[in-house]
Amino acid sequence: MIVVIGKSGQLAQELKATGTHREVTFLGREDIDLFDRDKLFGTLSEYKPQIIINASAYTAVDKAESDEAAAFKLNCEAVESLAQYCSLYECRLVHVSTDFVFDGSKNQPYEVDDNTNPLGVYGASKLAGDEAIQEVMQNGYAIIRTSWLYSCFGANFVKTMIKLMNERSDLGIVSDQIGCPTYARGLAEFIWQLVDSKEFNGIYHWSDLGVASWYDFAVEIYRQGKELGIIRNTVTLNAITTNDYPTPAKRPKYSLLKADSRSRTQWQDNLHDMMVNIERN
Repeated sequence: MIVVIGKSGQLAQELKATGTHREVTFLGREDIDLFDRDKLFGTLSEYKPQIIINASAYTAVDKAESDEAAAFKLNCEAVESLAQYCSLYECRLVHVSTDFVFDGSKNQPYEVDDNTNPLGVYGASKLAGDEAIQEVMQNGYAIIRTSWLYSCFGANFVKTMIKLMNERSDLGIVSDQIGCPTYARGLAEFIWQLVDSKEFNGIYHWSDLGVASWYDFAVEIYRQGKELGIIRNTVTLNAITTNDYPTPAKRPKYSLLKADSRSRTQWQDNLHDMMVNIERN
């Protein structure tokens, strides 16, 4: 039995779409209380999972700056409780983390053992959760750092851009933050590969192939959207700097991950697959 926590998020939806031949139960906030350790243990004990995939997280990067307690409660304290359950009941844990644990000063792809130094509350809370897993569990865990996640499901940059490009004639997009877009379906497939291998342990990096700024990403969304007829408007895209678009949370200027080599696809190709799926739906 596999339990996925965070059933309404885009990654959980992709795990559901790609894990059809497995025995999987998806639990949301109405099904499991992540903030009460005893209730959490009681619910999980009913299912007796061999593997838990934690796809839940506090991901509102800017809001976290003024909501630190809530971010740490979900991204660290709840994760620690999950790790404690897994350690006690010999259950394996797959946990999704973020490129925001790095400060972006390296200017080369980040490796799994590079020093972490988050710039904001979101990254700090995710790092604290990662460290809690490593402290509680000696083995049997996978911490997967990923970046710029998007999907047909949920709210994300691609869907926001499509909406704005159909509403406006002019958009300014940040061009000096560098990373790699990642299709959540590819991440889901990588997670299933790890689950099937039965040998995972430690930290992994996963993103699509290539490199992009948010501006590059938006330009490609616009190009493909026009070709597919999803974007009907004519839009001028303007490259702006981070300083031109101040936000409550500081973001790493360069957060490209040196990712696992298994079955990765160029981000432009995965974007095309996702946008075709949007068009069909």
